[in-house]
Amino acid sequence: MAPTPDEQALIDRFSTTYRRLTSSQTMLDIERAVCGCDYGCTSWTRRDEADTASGLLGLGPGVELLDIGSGSGWPGLYLAKESRCNIALTDLPLEGLAVAKRRAEKDGLGDRCTITQADAADLPFNSATFDAIFHSDVLCCLVEQQAVLESCRRVVRDTGRMVFSVILIAPGLGEADYAVAADGGPTFIETDMPYPEMLERAGWTITGHTDLTADYFESFLKMFKLEQTNEDEMIRVHGPEGAKTIIGRRKATLIPIERGLLRRELFNVVPGGEDV
Repeated sequence: MAPTPDEQALIDRFSTTYRRLTSSQTMLDIERAVCGCDYGCTSWTRRDEADTASGLLGLGPGVELLDIGSGSGWPGLYLAKESRCNIALTDLPLEGLAVAKRRAEKDGLGDRCTITQADAADLPFNSATFDAIFHSDVLCCLVEQQAVLESCRRVVRDTGRMVFSVILIAPGLGEADYAVAADGGPTFIETDMPYPEMLERAGWTITGHTDLTADYFESFLKMFKLEQTNEDEMIRVHGPEGAKTIIGRRKATLIPIERGLLRRELFNVVPGGEDV
Protein backbone atom coordinates (compact mmCIF):
# COMPACT_ATOMS: atom_id res chain seq x y z
CA MET A 1 0.00 0.00 0.00
CA ALA A 2 1.36 3.41 -0.97
CA PRO A 3 2.06 5.75 1.95
CA THR A 4 -0.31 8.63 2.60
CA PRO A 5 0.98 12.17 1.99
CA ASP A 6 1.64 12.56 5.74
CA GLU A 7 3.52 9.25 5.86
CA GLN A 8 5.58 10.11 2.77
CA ALA A 9 6.43 13.52 4.22
CA LEU A 10 7.73 11.82 7.37
CA ILE A 11 9.77 9.31 5.32
CA ASP A 12 11.27 12.19 3.32
CA ARG A 13 12.05 14.12 6.50
CA PHE A 14 13.85 11.17 8.06
CA SER A 15 15.81 10.57 4.86
CA THR A 16 17.01 14.16 4.85
CA THR A 17 17.82 14.01 8.56
CA TYR A 18 20.01 10.90 8.25
CA ARG A 19 21.99 12.45 5.42
CA ARG A 20 22.50 15.74 7.23
CA LEU A 21 23.34 14.35 10.67
CA THR A 22 26.03 12.04 9.36
CA SER A 23 27.61 14.85 7.33
CA SER A 24 28.44 16.88 10.44
CA GLN A 25 31.01 15.93 13.08
CA THR A 26 29.40 18.43 15.47
CA MET A 27 26.00 16.74 15.14
CA LEU A 28 27.62 13.36 15.75
CA ASP A 29 29.40 14.77 18.80
CA ILE A 30 26.06 15.98 20.16
CA GLU A 31 24.58 12.54 19.58
CA ARG A 32 27.52 10.96 21.39
CA ALA A 33 27.07 13.33 24.34
CA VAL A 34 23.34 12.59 24.59
CA CYS A 35 22.99 8.92 23.61
CA GLY A 36 26.53 7.57 23.72
CA CYS A 37 26.63 6.74 20.01
CA ASP A 38 27.54 8.32 16.68
CA TYR A 39 25.32 6.68 14.06
CA GLY A 40 23.24 9.69 13.04
CA CYS A 41 20.30 8.27 14.98
CA THR A 42 16.81 9.72 15.40
CA SER A 43 15.58 7.68 18.39
CA TRP A 44 16.17 8.45 22.07
CA THR A 45 17.78 5.13 22.99
CA ARG A 46 20.88 5.64 25.09
CA ARG A 47 23.75 3.18 25.34
CA ASP A 48 22.69 1.96 28.79
CA GLU A 49 19.18 1.31 27.49
CA ALA A 50 20.56 -0.61 24.52
CA ASP A 51 22.67 -2.75 26.87
CA THR A 52 19.58 -3.46 28.97
CA ALA A 53 17.61 -4.45 25.86
CA SER A 54 20.40 -6.83 24.82
CA GLY A 55 20.09 -8.67 28.11
CA LEU A 56 16.30 -8.77 27.99
CA LEU A 57 16.43 -10.18 24.45
CA GLY A 58 19.02 -12.81 25.35
CA LEU A 59 21.29 -11.78 22.50
CA GLY A 60 24.40 -13.78 21.69
CA PRO A 61 26.14 -15.69 18.87
CA GLY A 62 23.66 -17.41 16.57
CA VAL A 63 20.65 -15.38 17.73
CA GLU A 64 18.61 -13.90 14.87
CA LEU A 65 17.65 -10.29 15.70
CA LEU A 66 15.27 -8.10 13.70
CA ASP A 67 15.54 -4.32 14.13
CA ILE A 68 12.44 -2.53 12.82
CA GLY A 69 12.66 1.13 11.80
CA SER A 70 16.42 0.75 12.08
CA GLY A 71 17.24 4.08 10.48
CA SER A 72 20.99 4.58 10.26
CA GLY A 73 21.70 1.50 12.36
CA TRP A 74 21.41 2.55 16.00
CA PRO A 75 21.12 0.55 18.12
CA GLY A 76 20.71 -2.58 15.97
CA LEU A 77 24.28 -2.58 14.64
CA TYR A 78 25.64 -1.84 18.11
CA LEU A 79 23.65 -4.75 19.56
CA ALA A 80 24.99 -7.08 16.87
CA LYS A 81 28.57 -5.91 17.32
CA GLU A 82 28.53 -6.25 21.11
CA SER A 83 26.60 -9.55 21.35
CA ARG A 84 27.81 -11.14 18.08
CA CYS A 85 24.23 -11.96 17.09
CA ASN A 86 22.95 -11.85 13.51
CA ILE A 87 21.02 -8.71 12.62
CA ALA A 88 18.37 -7.87 10.02
CA LEU A 89 17.73 -4.14 9.59
CA THR A 90 14.47 -2.88 8.09
CA ASP A 91 13.09 0.57 7.39
CA LEU A 92 11.50 2.63 4.61
CA PRO A 93 13.87 5.64 4.19
CA LEU A 94 16.59 4.42 1.83
CA GLU A 95 19.01 7.10 2.96
CA GLY A 96 19.09 5.70 6.48
CA LEU A 97 19.58 2.15 5.23
CA ALA A 98 22.47 3.31 3.02
CA VAL A 99 24.12 4.92 6.05
CA ALA A 100 23.56 1.72 8.04
CA LYS A 101 25.09 -0.39 5.28
CA ARG A 102 28.26 1.69 5.29
CA ARG A 103 28.46 1.49 9.08
CA ALA A 104 27.92 -2.28 9.07
CA GLU A 105 30.81 -2.68 6.63
CA LYS A 106 33.00 -0.36 8.69
CA ASP A 107 32.27 -2.35 11.86
CA GLY A 108 32.95 -5.69 10.18
CA LEU A 109 29.35 -6.90 10.38
CA GLY A 110 28.83 -7.63 6.69
CA ASP A 111 28.51 -11.41 7.11
CA ARG A 112 26.07 -11.09 10.00
CA CYS A 113 23.93 -8.20 8.73
CA THR A 114 21.14 -8.06 6.15
CA ILE A 115 19.36 -4.85 5.16
CA THR A 116 15.85 -4.76 3.68
CA GLN A 117 13.61 -1.86 2.76
CA ALA A 118 10.29 -2.93 4.24
CA ASP A 119 6.98 -1.74 5.67
CA ALA A 120 6.85 -2.84 9.31
CA ALA A 121 3.13 -3.57 8.95
CA ASP A 122 3.87 -6.14 6.23
CA LEU A 123 7.29 -7.62 6.94
CA PRO A 124 8.69 -9.61 3.97
CA PHE A 125 9.97 -12.53 6.04
CA ASN A 126 8.77 -16.09 6.57
CA SER A 127 6.86 -16.88 9.74
CA ALA A 128 8.92 -17.78 12.82
CA THR A 129 12.19 -16.45 11.35
CA PHE A 130 13.58 -14.45 14.27
CA ASP A 131 14.54 -15.13 17.88
CA ALA A 132 14.35 -11.49 18.93
CA ILE A 133 12.84 -8.21 17.73
CA PHE A 134 13.75 -4.69 18.75
CA HIS A 135 12.39 -1.29 17.77
CA SER A 136 13.08 2.09 19.29
CA ASP A 137 10.50 4.92 19.23
CA VAL A 138 9.07 3.53 15.99
CA LEU A 139 5.39 2.80 16.67
CA CYS A 140 4.71 6.46 17.47
CA CYS A 141 5.96 7.31 13.97
CA LEU A 142 3.68 4.81 12.19
CA VAL A 143 -0.04 4.81 11.44
CA GLU A 144 -0.72 1.07 11.62
CA GLN A 145 0.60 0.26 15.09
CA GLN A 146 -1.69 -2.76 15.51
CA ALA A 147 -0.67 -4.23 12.16
CA VAL A 148 3.01 -3.75 13.03
CA LEU A 149 2.62 -5.66 16.29
CA GLU A 150 0.79 -8.45 14.46
CA SER A 151 3.45 -8.58 11.76
CA CYS A 152 6.14 -8.83 14.44
CA ARG A 153 4.28 -11.69 16.11
CA ARG A 154 4.13 -13.59 12.82
CA VAL A 155 7.86 -13.43 12.10
CA VAL A 156 9.09 -14.23 15.63
CA ARG A 157 9.51 -17.77 16.91
CA ASP A 158 7.21 -19.00 19.67
CA THR A 159 10.22 -18.97 22.01
CA GLY A 160 11.22 -15.45 20.91
CA ARG A 161 11.11 -12.08 22.62
CA MET A 162 10.47 -8.48 21.65
CA VAL A 163 11.66 -5.31 23.37
CA PHE A 164 10.62 -1.85 22.23
CA SER A 165 10.38 1.73 23.42
CA VAL A 166 7.60 4.10 22.46
CA ILE A 167 6.64 7.71 23.14
CA LEU A 168 2.99 8.06 24.12
CA ILE A 169 0.43 10.48 25.48
CA ALA A 170 -0.08 10.19 29.23
CA PRO A 171 -3.45 8.61 30.09
CA GLY A 172 -6.35 10.50 31.63
CA LEU A 173 -5.63 13.95 30.20
CA GLY A 174 -8.26 16.59 29.67
CA GLU A 175 -9.00 17.86 26.19
CA ALA A 176 -6.65 20.87 26.37
CA ASP A 177 -3.70 18.93 27.81
CA TYR A 178 -4.25 16.11 25.33
CA ALA A 179 -4.03 18.61 22.47
CA VAL A 180 -0.74 19.99 23.81
CA ALA A 181 0.69 16.46 24.10
CA ALA A 182 -0.47 15.43 20.64
CA ASP A 183 0.96 18.60 19.11
CA GLY A 184 4.34 18.10 20.78
CA GLY A 185 4.66 14.36 20.21
CA PRO A 186 5.76 12.34 17.17
CA THR A 187 3.60 12.61 14.05
CA PHE A 188 1.46 9.52 14.67
CA ILE A 189 1.54 9.40 18.46
CA GLU A 190 -2.24 9.11 18.81
CA THR A 191 -3.60 5.56 19.12
CA ASP A 192 -7.06 3.99 19.12
CA MET A 193 -6.30 1.96 22.26
CA PRO A 194 -3.57 1.62 24.93
CA TYR A 195 -0.48 -0.38 23.97
CA PRO A 196 -1.13 -3.18 26.48
CA GLU A 197 -4.47 -3.86 24.77
CA MET A 198 -2.90 -3.69 21.31
CA LEU A 199 -0.20 -6.13 22.39
CA GLU A 200 -2.71 -8.63 23.75
CA ARG A 201 -4.78 -8.45 20.57
CA ALA A 202 -1.64 -9.02 18.50
CA GLY A 203 -0.70 -12.15 20.41
CA TRP A 204 1.87 -10.79 22.87
CA THR A 205 2.16 -11.06 26.66
CA ILE A 206 3.88 -8.29 28.61
CA THR A 207 6.65 -9.57 30.89
CA GLY A 208 8.17 -6.20 31.73
CA HIS A 209 7.14 -2.54 31.48
CA THR A 210 9.49 0.32 32.42
CA ASP A 211 8.88 4.06 32.62
CA LEU A 212 11.71 5.85 30.80
CA THR A 213 10.17 9.32 30.94
CA ALA A 214 12.77 10.79 33.32
CA ASP A 215 15.61 9.59 31.07
CA TYR A 216 13.75 10.89 28.02
CA PHE A 217 13.37 14.34 29.59
CA GLU A 218 17.04 14.42 30.57
CA SER A 219 18.20 13.41 27.08
CA PHE A 220 15.77 15.71 25.31
CA LEU A 221 16.76 18.75 27.37
CA LYS A 222 20.46 18.02 26.87
CA MET A 223 19.99 17.64 23.11
CA PHE A 224 17.98 20.86 22.93
CA LYS A 225 20.59 22.88 24.83
CA LEU A 226 23.48 21.51 22.74
CA GLU A 227 21.63 22.29 19.52
CA GLN A 228 21.01 25.85 20.71
CA THR A 229 24.66 26.21 21.72
CA ASN A 230 25.69 25.05 18.24
CA GLU A 231 23.19 27.24 16.37
CA ASP A 232 25.67 28.13 13.62
CA GLU A 233 26.27 24.46 12.82
CA MET A 234 22.55 23.74 12.94
CA ILE A 235 22.02 26.45 10.31
CA ARG A 236 24.92 25.17 8.19
CA VAL A 237 23.64 21.57 8.28
CA HIS A 238 19.89 22.13 8.06
CA GLY A 239 19.68 25.57 6.47
CA PRO A 240 18.11 28.61 8.19
CA GLU A 241 14.52 27.44 7.75
CA GLY A 242 15.33 23.83 8.60
CA ALA A 243 17.14 24.81 11.79
CA LYS A 244 14.27 27.12 12.76
CA THR A 245 11.76 24.31 12.19
CA ILE A 246 13.75 21.83 14.30
CA ILE A 247 14.16 24.24 17.21
CA GLY A 248 10.46 25.14 17.01
CA ARG A 249 9.55 21.47 17.09
CA ARG A 250 11.86 20.91 20.07
CA LYS A 251 10.14 23.74 21.98
CA ALA A 252 6.71 22.27 21.21
CA THR A 253 7.84 18.91 22.57
CA LEU A 254 9.64 20.20 25.65
CA ILE A 255 6.47 21.75 27.07
CA PRO A 256 4.42 18.52 27.33
CA ILE A 257 7.44 16.53 28.57
CA GLU A 258 8.05 19.04 31.36
CA ARG A 259 4.36 18.93 32.29
CA GLY A 260 4.20 15.13 32.33
CA LEU A 261 1.86 14.99 29.34
CA LEU A 262 4.22 12.88 27.24
CA ARG A 263 5.75 9.61 28.39
CA ARG A 264 8.37 7.22 27.06
CA GLU A 265 8.06 3.58 28.04
CA LEU A 266 9.88 0.31 27.41
CA PHE A 267 7.95 -2.92 26.86
CA ASN A 268 9.39 -6.42 27.16
CA VAL A 269 7.02 -8.99 25.62
CA VAL A 270 6.87 -12.63 24.61
CA PRO A 271 4.45 -14.57 22.36
CA GLY A 272 1.16 -15.23 24.11
CA GLY A 273 -2.13 -13.39 24.55
CA GLU A 274 -4.86 -13.76 21.96
CA ASP A 275 -4.31 -15.55 18.66
CA VAL A 276 -4.08 -13.17 15.72
